Amino acid sequence: MTKTVAILGASGYTGAELVRIIATHPSLRIGALSADRKAGMKMADVFPHLRHLDLPTLVTIDQIDWSGIDLAFAALPHGLSQALVKDLPRSVKIVDLGADFRLRDPADYEKWYGKPHDAPELQPEAVYGLTEFYRDEIKGARLVAGTGCNAATVQFALRPLIEGALIDLDDIICDLKNGISGAGRSLKENMLFAERSTDVAGYSQGGKHRHLGEFDQEFTMIAGQKVEIQFTPNLVPINRGIHASCYVKGDPQAIHAALAARYADEPFVVVLPFGQAPQMGHVAGSNFCHIGVVGDRKPGRALVVSTLDNLCKGSSGQAVQNANLMLGFDETSGLMLAPVFP
Repeated sequence: MTKTVAILGASGYTGAELVRIIATHPSLRIGALSADRKAGMKMADVFPHLRHLDLPTLVTIDQIDWSGIDLAFAALPHGLSQALVKDLPRSVKIVDLGADFRLRDPADYEKWYGKPHDAPELQPEAVYGLTEFYRDEIKGARLVAGTGCNAATVQFALRPLIEGALIDLDDIICDLKNGISGAGRSLKENMLFAERSTDVAGYSQGGKHRHLGEFDQEFTMIAGQKVEIQFTPNLVPINRGIHASCYVKGDPQAIHAALAARYADEPFVVVLPFGQAPQMGHVAGSNFCHIGVVGDRKPGRALVVSTLDNLCKGSSGQAVQNANLMLGFDETSGLMLAPVFP
């Protein structure tokens, strides 16, 4: 059985990544592609690396015939999905790759994104899209809110440890190295090659990054008490990938054992042998997350390293993984692509 999907915002990096994945999916076909500023163009002219595919011409969202669409991927800038989803037919399932429905409390959305929520009446039906932890809810959902890529990377490392009360909740430090594609495809002066190619720069430091809203929401819920981690993202001169170094207080061997047990049956999360740390290059272009645990020279401290591809497992791959569940397909369909190396 084949289902037809629409990709809204197909001219961005996550839109192109969705096309790349769905092109080899055995049960999905692309029925519509939207890109308002590039409407009327062929996808091959926007992304020449996709010219071998027979794809619909880009259109505006209001030109899409929704009668034949089973599910829509909303790969749109933050703030645009809320009003759009309100107007879609109830028969269309939605996976939103943006931030519009990630935070359950509309007041939290306004706090972190600086504007009131445009569709608070829809928020209660949105399921948080971290697949490995919300699988059952996602299966029956109409609206799934994809996680932030940074939020996913760190949560894979820390959720089992918080659930198992294995680490000190008042002493969690997460330092991330992020690929440039995480900033999107729109032109920005500080993202020019000359400004980024030989530099490393932190951003949204000092508790200002919007993904902290997700950490606060999820970790506080798990722990049953307020949890606020220290979190610093840094741009590094690579195209894609996130490498999260999480410094925690706890027994390193017990931490490793808990992570290995939690992810033993997960197809996309790999826990390395104790003492080994993963590399970004080993998951590039894939839907895999690699996790490693290294003991510190100080007893009772550990380094937990989590790495994934921000465009795939952190966004578009996660979106397809969720769509598979929503549409009744095998969760791994179209996603067992090996990482690209070197």
